Amino acid sequence: MCGRYATTRSASQLSAIFDARDETGERVPVDYNVAPTDPVPIVRVSEEPGRRVLTLARWGLIPPWAEHPRVGARMINARAETVATSRVFAPSFARRRCLVPADGWYEWVRGPGRGRGASQPYFMTPRDGGVLAFAGLWSTWRGADRSVVTCTVVTTAARGELARVHHRMPLVLPPDRWGDWLASPAEAAELLAAPDERFLAGLEIRPVGPAVGDVRNDGPELIAPVSPPPESGFDQSTLF
Repeated sequence: MCGRYATTRSASQLSAIFDARDETGERVPVDYNVAPTDPVPIVRVSEEPGRRVLTLARWGLIPPWAEHPRVGARMINARAETVATSRVFAPSFARRRCLVPADGWYEWVRGPGRGRGASQPYFMTPRDGGVLAFAGLWSTWRGADRSVVTCTVVTTAARGELARVHHRMPLVLPPDRWGDWLASPAEAAELLAAPDERFLAGLEIRPVGPAVGDVRNDGPELIAPVSPPPESGFDQSTLF
């Protein structure tokens, strides 16, 4: 799954990268420790045909029929294998796809015979410092006194070295697939195809410190590389 990630580029930077009009008013938060229900930038197609816009959405898709927004906290990920048929996600997959910009995402590897506290976090990020685009879906939930734009990240089976960290990963789209993902309609199998090995080889699997495990922590130190302590039971060499 993808339950924590980082997004640190400004609205103007993201607008330029994704050729999108900024609708956030330059209010994109810098967040090295994005957690469920946080506001995050997304790129979607506006009602103006073919025009991309950068907007903010709450992470955790709230279905339009949900009675309360707390439902969204459980909807941060949508499985690629079922997204086209799911009651919750299928309507958005058909008509409301988006890109979720990120610097990278976190996963934890548990040491042998050890509890959660001994888990070693890793940050998956482009080696060249570029931006990632997660395949995402968005929806608008309307309550009695407010409306909320929400989103989810599509996940797929992890491939290559990434599978040694976690069995799932975000569906990461290279730039030449951004347009197809945002366009509608399109063939589900093509849209949901896993990224190729060359693209995945450009991702660094970086060990980072335990501070990222606390959602109250934020800052560039969270993505700084560390060496897993020998007593943790982790063999870093098996991951590269």
